[in-house]
Amino acid sequence: MGTFDKDGNYTPRQVVERDLSQPFAEAIGNTMVELKEGQLVTGTVVRITRDEVLVEIGYKTEGVILSRELSIRNDVDPNEIVKLGEKIETLVLTLEDKEGRLLLSKKRAQYERAWGDIEKVKAADGTVEGLVIEVVKGGLIVDIGLRGFLPASLVELRRVRDLAPYIGQRITAKILELDRNRNNVVLSRRTLLEQNQRGARDEFLTNLKIGEVRKGRISSVVAFGAFVDLGGMDGLIHVSELSWKHVDNPTAVVNIGDEVTVKVLEVDMERERISLSLKATQQDPWQEFANGHQVGQLVYGRVTKLVPFGAFVQVGDGIEGLVHISEMSAHHVEAPEQVVTPAEELWVKIIDLDLARRRISLSIKQAAEGGELAEEYRGQFQVDEQGNWVGGGDDSAREAAWSEYFDNAGSTESSTPTE
Repeated sequence: MGTFDKDGNYTPRQVVERDLSQPFAEAIGNTMVELKEGQLVTGTVVRITRDEVLVEIGYKTEGVILSRELSIRNDVDPNEIVKLGEKIETLVLTLEDKEGRLLLSKKRAQYERAWGDIEKVKAADGTVEGLVIEVVKGGLIVDIGLRGFLPASLVELRRVRDLAPYIGQRITAKILELDRNRNNVVLSRRTLLEQNQRGARDEFLTNLKIGEVRKGRISSVVAFGAFVDLGGMDGLIHVSELSWKHVDNPTAVVNIGDEVTVKVLEVDMERERISLSLKATQQDPWQEFANGHQVGQLVYGRVTKLVPFGAFVQVGDGIEGLVHISEMSAHHVEAPEQVVTPAEELWVKIIDLDLARRRISLSIKQAAEGGELAEEYRGQFQVDEQGNWVGGGDDSAREAAWSEYFDNAGSTESSTPTE
């Protein structure tokens, strides 16, 4: 081995007679390595120029690596690939070209070594890591010891339009295809991301318990409900679980970006689906109504709909009861419109309250006979000389309150209950 000066020039070691313990010719022969084309050899970088690199491999002459044989990357500076004095592995291209040079290739040595390594990784279903070195039509080229092709559709979970920012980034990917004869390596980063995401999703689903209450944010609104980002996965609030009221359009209840508190109804591990309820975290208006009212009480309401068998009357926020045609008047009634009209306000008596079936039976006929007012009306009405309930105190204030209440509550129609 020779020496380098401060400018990087290499001076071979001078062999003098006293260095030898054997005949000179025999000593020379023992220092020469046997080479053949295609052989992998290790040597030391002794000179670097713009066009080539000289490598001492113990042969009768130094090997030459042309700049195009240094790396799989195009138009590289040799000084970025190797350093003086560095030991590198090369492959013998030819023992003597037309100019008498021993030609070596660092790129092809890496290529041979990389193929062996990558085949092992593929067999073990492992991953490879490399530097993105080029954007080509349809994807990226990744330096993994050889040129691996990463299609644009497999870079991220969703297709990426601009691939330029990936240049110079180190990425980890799975090997999808490997064909040595065609020098073809196809990579997928998306497969790895999906595997990692699936693991995170499985962990998230495992830790999610039915019945627990979670906070989230509305991520999208669709015709059949709304999706909620729970911080790891999206869950669906079906339109029927958005509100205790009937909902025709989910955007009437929630919008994208809204923060909501929801209850977990179902966790489907196999299909990776979460069912949520918004209304389950809110007061059930039917339960609230049942807690504050009882059979026999008088309540004030507004007629919302006429049907052949009677009329529906709204008696609370989202609460409608049925006045059967037989309970509309003391005399025989052929049709509901003979007694009431839509939007008419009147007193009705609760004659049946079925919370389980969410049904209230009301009577106009029995309300006319008098009775006890529901608690929310006490103090606002009083009995006149004829035994009728009439407004007490400030009538204008009471009427304004009722008007505001019905304007707000009456805007949402409920689906028609069965008889």
